[in-house]
Amino acid sequence: MSDVGTNYEIVRGRVEEIAARVGRPVDLLVVSKTWAADDVREVVNAGHLQFGENRLQESEIKIPQLPNDLKWHFIGSLQRNKVRKILSLFSVIHSVSSLKLASFINRVAGELQLRPEVFLEVNLGQEDSKDGFQIDQLRSDLEAFLNLEHLDWRGLMCLPPQVENAEQARPWFAKLREFQSELEGLSGRTLPELSMGMSGDFEVAIEEGSTIVRVGSAIFGPRIKT
Repeated sequence: MSDVGTNYEIVRGRVEEIAARVGRPVDLLVVSKTWAADDVREVVNAGHLQFGENRLQESEIKIPQLPNDLKWHFIGSLQRNKVRKILSLFSVIHSVSSLKLASFINRVAGELQLRPEVFLEVNLGQEDSKDGFQIDQLRSDLEAFLNLEHLDWRGLMCLPPQVENAEQARPWFAKLREFQSELEGLSGRTLPELSMGMSGDFEVAIEEGSTIVRVGSAIFGPRIKT
């Protein structure tokens, strides 16, 4: 088995172990951005089906080279002029960051007769360098979001502020979980998923409520610079 295959088995085993301990299913999203189709195929051959990409141009080349039963998640910053093409390739979007963008995705999804799964990105640290909703803004816009009939609202996503170790990320993950509960109470609707946790902190994220972790470098190695 290659290093990639070995790393994948280690990460998958760790995710399954912690998920069993907390008593909650957790999906492993393998982040394949910047890696060639042949590298991704090593993980596919191990039986994995869910992968994340963040650039449309790269995805348009890579996705057709791989089996058509894979489930692709778009995890990058989303621009309106790329929505139509992204919806044709990806069934899940993790990075909806405004009501205006969500409304546009909803319109295009209706035209294409699609119903993508969608996560609302929350900017917990109120960082200017990151996309995402401020908490107060999402509270006020929630009802409008939930009325967009062509979108399957799965839950919330976050990229917490950069920290030196995983334990320092724990309060941010807990904050998103608490906000999820608040929004469910306000809306009377279930937002069952939390997309949080990456290679360096996915174990803590699962302990704090994550239902899907986005792991790339722990499987493929250091990211290729592009």
